[in-house]
Amino acid sequence: MTGLRKRVTVGFLSIVCLLFFSGMVSFLELSHLSRDTGEILKANKRNIELAKEMLDAAHEQNIALIHLAVFGDRSYDSLCRAELERLENTLLVAQNEALEKSFLDSLAFATTELRLLTDNYLAFGTSADSLGRQQVDSVGGRWYNDEYEALYGRLTSAIKNYMTSTQSSLAPRAEQMKKNAYRAVTPVLISLAVMIAIVLMLYYFMTIYCVNPILGMNKGLGDYLSFRIPFTVKGECKDEMLELKEKIDTLINQSKQSKS
Repeated sequence: MTGLRKRVTVGFLSIVCLLFFSGMVSFLELSHLSRDTGEILKANKRNIELAKEMLDAAHEQNIALIHLAVFGDRSYDSLCRAELERLENTLLVAQNEALEKSFLDSLAFATTELRLLTDNYLAFGTSADSLGRQQVDSVGGRWYNDEYEALYGRLTSAIKNYMTSTQSSLAPRAEQMKKNAYRAVTPVLISLAVMIAIVLMLYYFMTIYCVNPILGMNKGLGDYLSFRIPFTVKGECKDEMLELKEKIDTLINQSKQSKS
């Protein structure tokens, strides 16, 4: 491969390789960015689902306890136990899936307190069946207002804090995603700068070693054919342009010899 053709080929192959390399790097970084975004959204959605399940269980258990303690309806005993077990099972799932378990400590503590308080009351209610119903209901109403209601408020507050717990981890993860975005764009910017430099170099070499010699030879041939001015080319010719100039000189000399 001769010089001019080699320069042009190397230049364009360099541009193609840079485009391919920067495209692959940007694709990988954007894939990481997309995966991180998906994980954040998935974790947030899962937190909301589990928190909603716990809130529903706590609410149903609270309704059942109101019927038990305030209205003295013992038919809600099984529902109260079932909803409390549902709350604990959901909390266990959340603890197994959570990457950051510190947000669940207060929730687990409130749930344990609720379990103990509820079990104690249910045991008291069972042992007090022999007492007067009106007396038991009066005690149950005071118990609900004085003890259970405040604990229920702490439990629901802990569940809501868990629901929004992913928000606290968004700041560092968003900062990391910002860095990944810059990393995805940086190869493209670097490649763009390098490609601009390569294109300018190609323009320079094409102008110096190809365009200018062709223009010079075209003018020299025109002057020779029109005014019989000796064929000369200003500037330096190399590689294929030099070969072309020498062949034109040879052709002109052969033409002069044939005429003489």
